[in-house]
Amino acid sequence: METILHSKIVGEGKPLLILHGFFGMGDNWKSLANKFAADGFQVHLIDQRNHGRSFHTDEFNYELLVEDLYDYIEFHQFESVNLLGHSMGGKTVMFFAVAYPELVDKLLVADISPKSYPPHHQDIIKALNTIDFSVQNTRKAIDAKLSELIPEMGVRQFLLKNTYWKTKEQLAFRFNLTSLTYNYDEIIKELPSFTTFEGDTLFLRGGKSGYITTEDEPLIKAHFPKAILKTVPNAGHWLHAENPADFYKEVITFLR
Repeated sequence: METILHSKIVGEGKPLLILHGFFGMGDNWKSLANKFAADGFQVHLIDQRNHGRSFHTDEFNYELLVEDLYDYIEFHQFESVNLLGHSMGGKTVMFFAVAYPELVDKLLVADISPKSYPPHHQDIIKALNTIDFSVQNTRKAIDAKLSELIPEMGVRQFLLKNTYWKTKEQLAFRFNLTSLTYNYDEIIKELPSFTTFEGDTLFLRGGKSGYITTEDEPLIKAHFPKAILKTVPNAGHWLHAENPADFYKEVITFLR
């Protein structure tokens, strides 16, 4: 028996599987999940390996994340699913859709393109690796330490959601920081050339985010010929959190 990814399942109906980004977890999507559930979807908030409450491994790459997702779909005996992925999760669902197109009804990719990205999380990774839980033994102390390298409070709050009491005295991170640090180059990889998914696809980008540029459009179309690209206004990379109303509207219109 394969190890199955941890998830929270909300609602009844057609399966909608949501995959979070780097250092995220399914919990980040709770309020949107409730809205999708009210619209007749069974929403699966999945923690990818080395994140949230899912298992930890030394190896970490998109091929493994795709197999994890395949095992999850098989475990739940779904014939086909709708997939929504944000950032790193968006890459996972792209890699999945080109590998197992027959299992995907509709594909939704939030603020990430199929291209490779230059490394851009160094400060976050560096900051997280400065935390010594025997010294920083409160969330406030962890936040103060992180703020030395991460000035944006929103980013720190997002990361702090990953802290939990491992014992009564000691906090820990839910994600596998060692593996994510070591395998970082895997996360910024591009979708392999000449891979395509012919099904219905929606790319959503944040109006204030630089992750999907106009130059990326031909590449998106090469991999996903049916792709529609929509912009969520007044939102950066965390578009689902920064403008949930417009994000929700675009997603639900596309799914219907």
